[in-house]
Order: sequence, then C-alpha cells, then structure tokens
Amino acid sequence: MKRKGIKIIIPKRELDKRIRELGSKISRDYAGKEPILIGILKGSFIFLADLVRQMKIPHQIDFIAVASYGQEVVGSGAVKLIKDLSVNIEEKDVIIIEDIVDTGLTLNFIRKNLLLRSPKSIEIVTLLDRKERRKVEVPIRYVGFAIPNEFVVGYGLDLAERYRNLPYIARVEGARLAQRKFEL
Repeated sequence: MKRKGIKIIIPKRELDKRIRELGSKISRDYAGKEPILIGILKGSFIFLADLVRQMKIPHQIDFIAVASYGQEVVGSGAVKLIKDLSVNIEEKDVIIIEDIVDTGLTLNFIRKNLLLRSPKSIEIVTLLDRKERRKVEVPIRYVGFAIPNEFVVGYGLDLAERYRNLPYIARVEGARLAQRKFEL
C-alpha cells in the first residue's frame, strides 16, 4: 500500500521475522523465570503485543508512561512520569519494552526510576535503535533493528499521534530530524 509522503524501510514480514527471533531469544534467556514486561506507552504497545505472542515463558505485563515528546517531535530532555506501574517489581526480573531508543534520555530516566525499586534484574529490549542521536548510553540487551538518523513512523511510532497503525516502519519523506526541531 502506497501512502503519500512516506517510504517503507522495514516491511511487515521483516518485523514479524525479527520479533519471532527476539521472542525466542528472550524465552531461552528467561527459561524457568517469570519476568515482568514493562511497556513504555504509547509507542511500544504494538511491539509488546506481538512480542509476547512469540514468547514461550510465563510473564506479567505492566505499563509506564512518561512525558518528553508530546506533540513535539524532538524532546527538550526533560522527562516526567505520568503513569506509574501497578505491580511491585521488587526482587523481580524486569524487561523494559521500548519502541525506539533515540537520545537515551527517556529510557535512562525510566531505568533509573525502576532501579530504585530494587528489581532482581533489569534488561531492555527495543524494536529500533537510532544510535547517531544518543546523548546518554543505556544498556540495551535486545535490539530489533538499528536505523539511521531519520524520522520514522508506523508499528506504534507516531508523528503528532498519527501513523501508529501502519503495519511497517516508514521514513517520512522530505523530513529531516534536526538536533532541536523537526522540519518537513
């Protein structure tokens, strides 16, 4: 399906294949355990739903939400918690599920916040890793795809709350991901 202004960079079949691989790897690594999967809202919900269907181990799911981007495309660096967990993660194995790691600021904030709650372990899985823009290094154990410094939408990722429903990852044509602002 063609959509004006966007170009598919990771088709659905590649997403499906890689998510199967990630689910298998996590299932092997956590055999005999019951991790708590923490999805970062809103962007990770589609990835998380597909990932858990590929996992062969018992697990719990919860969500956390932070504000950093809002209607903007590039965050200010300030992050605040807007939806907290409903489960206790003390002495539990925790896996943070993220849609995209960009600057690392949001994920670093969340990871530090969760570490204060004394989990047994904490790991990170991200669908997309955009290392070129990293400001803070975060330890990512599982990566779906490394992507270049382009603004992407689809599969849960949005542009001003649109395009989350696309079944693939697409680059916004004519867009440039600037250091402080998004230009179209």
